[in-house]
Amino acid sequence: MGTTILGIDIGSTKICAIIAEHREDGIKILGSGIAKSKGLKKGIITNIEHASKAIKNALNDAKRIAGIHYEKVIVSVSGAMAKGVDSYGVVNVPTGEIGIKEINRAIQMANHNANISQDYERIHLLPFNFKVDDQEFIEDPLGMSGTRLEVQAHIIAVQKSALGNLKKAVKGAGLEIDNIVLSGYASAIAVLKEDEKELGAAVIDMGGATCNLVIHLGNSIRYNDFLGVGSNNITNDLSMALHTPLHAAEEIKINYKKLKESGQEVIELPRIGDENFTHEVSFEIISNVIYARIDETLMILAKSIEDSGFKDSIGSVVLTGGFTKFDSLREMAINAFDDKPVRIAKPNETEGFFESLKEPFFSTAVGLILYGAGKFTPYEIDSNNKLRYKDEKIEPSKNIQNIIETEKDEKERDLKTDLTINEDYEKEPITDIVEYEESYDLKERLKRFWNMITQLF
Repeated sequence: MGTTILGIDIGSTKICAIIAEHREDGIKILGSGIAKSKGLKKGIITNIEHASKAIKNALNDAKRIAGIHYEKVIVSVSGAMAKGVDSYGVVNVPTGEIGIKEINRAIQMANHNANISQDYERIHLLPFNFKVDDQEFIEDPLGMSGTRLEVQAHIIAVQKSALGNLKKAVKGAGLEIDNIVLSGYASAIAVLKEDEKELGAAVIDMGGATCNLVIHLGNSIRYNDFLGVGSNNITNDLSMALHTPLHAAEEIKINYKKLKESGQEVIELPRIGDENFTHEVSFEIISNVIYARIDETLMILAKSIEDSGFKDSIGSVVLTGGFTKFDSLREMAINAFDDKPVRIAKPNETEGFFESLKEPFFSTAVGLILYGAGKFTPYEIDSNNKLRYKDEKIEPSKNIQNIIETEKDEKERDLKTDLTINEDYEKEPITDIVEYEESYDLKERLKRFWNMITQLF
């Protein structure tokens, strides 16, 4: 019997929900649903009600396909309001042998020592270096002999207000969050290969309205950054430069590859303000507008990698997300990232993988499922302040259906309790709903009278 996991990628342009089953022999995708994002802008929730409806729409589609309930609900959070800091922790090992408790204590000490504003909440504590006594660069200290354990960790924190709005939107869709994962981290889990992790890689999820960057070195995330630019900016640029409505500009962007292959030199486009009139635009201008925006975006991302201090430590750059569908993006990226190897990545496939999920813009959603199945860094303190570690037994959370049923039972019990009037006033309890309604006014008068008497004394 496996654990059923629901992963929900809450993006600025789309909401993607995937239901999968994690069993001893692997992970199987059972259903997925996609809905257009509403109530979000550049990774930030701007309307909780609209966001909840969009989440619910994606969830309902996934549930219809899967035909099964879920036990773990894992959602993504954009890097828009996130920041990363490094911290250090050290503990003594009185028993002389390092166990899970000692590792947990060391990471928690790093958490305690971190200089993070109270307005931020930690969602990931990711150790990247252990030291046992005088031995540095320990990959896994578990079971080692020593009297002193030190750890360096990268901590990812998100503004509390942003997390609060995210939780409200998800709850409005009828869900309780089991875990929250940085979207860039989830994408890295979905696309990185083992050799890329070992050699170091920058993973950039280029979406519709945002770009999320993480740098993975060795066995952990070492850096995270965010850029509020995506493929929607190309649509806006085309609309302004070509004096055409947004829907026409979006159509050009989507069909750019076909237009390029058609050999057309001039395209008829409607005018802004009066779509009954059209004007001719050369394909060369369209190409210049698109590639100018792509080039600018890549240069900003390259500057972020350089500012991280890890530019010389990474072996490659991995691009994923919907933005990556443009022709020549890889060649432009190689030039922007100083000739480092660049790969356009799709999510790693698992059993039952739907054809539609094999596209780069599903990397975050697939990564959430893998995270829920334990495919995270060797050790980590998650958004619940719980230590996660490799080979741990994945315990299913309380089934959402059971939660709903429990809440229903509690409401029914509360109703039955309310139907019983205090024995001080009535010898016989009123348990029938009709009788309760008839005596409701009397009950309220008696309660008010009793409150008044107690206040006098």
